[in-house]
Amino acid sequence: MSYTNFEVGQTFPLPIQAAEDGGLFQIDTNGIMFILQLSRTDIIAVEAFRTGKMELALYEEDGLLFFLYQIDGIFKEGWGDAPLALYTLKPEQRPDLEKMTDPAIHLYLVDPRLHLLLALRTIPLNEDFFQVLQRHTAAQLNSPFDAADHQRRIGAIYQRRTPADMRQAAVAMQEIPLDIKNAPVH
Repeated sequence: MSYTNFEVGQTFPLPIQAAEDGGLFQIDTNGIMFILQLSRTDIIAVEAFRTGKMELALYEEDGLLFFLYQIDGIFKEGWGDAPLALYTLKPEQRPDLEKMTDPAIHLYLVDPRLHLLLALRTIPLNEDFFQVLQRHTAAQLNSPFDAADHQRRIGAIYQRRTPADMRQAAVAMQEIPLDIKNAPVH
């Protein structure tokens, strides 16, 4: 069994195909994770990611699942989104439903220019949120998307809905409070 080392200030140990700013939501053999790539960060953004208030939500449409996020201190307003796409994973990276028992999400803030891990955080997920993730993971493992069809469906949804619209119709939500105990002491 191999061990993946996630250490702040070091190279992010997992491959990320997208080189631009944005979010990637993934469920794989390592668990449930959200990777936010930001090329322009400062200490405020890093601390906001590490200890700040966040809201997460899940939106379903046309067999797709969108992970929605709002992070105080990073985004002044609005919601970001990242669709779940298990077909992009190599077979050995795909999650095993029988082992998908940890109701937690691992959050990573990465500088895409330097490929450095700037901050990390693990959040326990509420039951409703986790059950939606399990259901969509099972559906995508049992009936994988064709890449072209997946992109077509995503494009059609983006033509009709903004991330804020998706948030209003979300099937599961989770608020993450400010984590004062992990804030730095000066």
